[in-house]
Amino acid sequence: MCTVCGCSDGEVRIGGKAQAGHGALHEHGGAHAHGHDHHDHHHHVHESELHRHVHHYGRGPAGTSVPGMSQTRLIKIETDILAKNKAYANANRERLGQLGIVALNLLSSPGSGKTTLLVKTIEAMKATRDVAVIEGDQQTDADAARIRETGAPAIQINTGKGCHLDAHMVGHALDELAPQRGSVLFIENVGNLVCPAAFDLGEAHRVVILSVTEGEDKPLKYPDMFASADLVVVNKTDLLPHLDFNVEQAIANVRKVNAGVKVMKVSARTGDGLGSFVSWIEGARAMQLAGADVAHAVAGE
Repeated sequence: MCTVCGCSDGEVRIGGKAQAGHGALHEHGGAHAHGHDHHDHHHHVHESELHRHVHHYGRGPAGTSVPGMSQTRLIKIETDILAKNKAYANANRERLGQLGIVALNLLSSPGSGKTTLLVKTIEAMKATRDVAVIEGDQQTDADAARIRETGAPAIQINTGKGCHLDAHMVGHALDELAPQRGSVLFIENVGNLVCPAAFDLGEAHRVVILSVTEGEDKPLKYPDMFASADLVVVNKTDLLPHLDFNVEQAIANVRKVNAGVKVMKVSARTGDGLGSFVSWIEGARAMQLAGADVAHAVAGE
């Protein structure tokens, strides 16, 4: 979460309208930080054979360090923030489950081709499926506009200085978007491989997109994100002839942090592998609908 990056500052806008009340959820007192605390929570690793001096701020119990704040206090603040978010996420999940809507949280770093992949996926599905999109960016509604060009409804969430969506924002967006029963809801999160990993939005599945232009080591550098994934899509495979990217090494690195995760290779630009991605989504949708039918039967509806 966002201790000193300014994520709690600035105005959240959903569908172009300012939203109040998010500050209560985002009392960001600590989970990740960029400060340099040279006190008791600052860990030095000396590697004389490599002539390096490594400053590791994540080895305390809280997994981070903030100047003037104890590890105990950091853990307490993080627990409180995530508990509030989890309550909103559970409400979203129940609401979506009752409607048989499968929600997919799409996560990646900026520039991974996430929006292009989403556009191509919607174009492949829209003839047979109702699809809706929640778009998350700090500023602009450019991505939502791209989605609407496909004919799919989309609502933009601008997070201001915020570096991730949270479940409270998504709940407000659902009120306005009103996705159809049995539809597929894509939530395109803010491009960031750190903070979004900690925030449940009420989604059924997390899909992490890794571009071949990013490097094979991303899963090891950002393990929390890849460890939380239900599916990892290796995107932009059409660029492989022009790069030194080792796909098999990248997949091996993914499996070091998430041994059982499904991985597929896709080129959003050429369409290679897109059919497999759509089939996976259809399977996820079928499971969601089956769960909704069981719940309605138990309730006697």
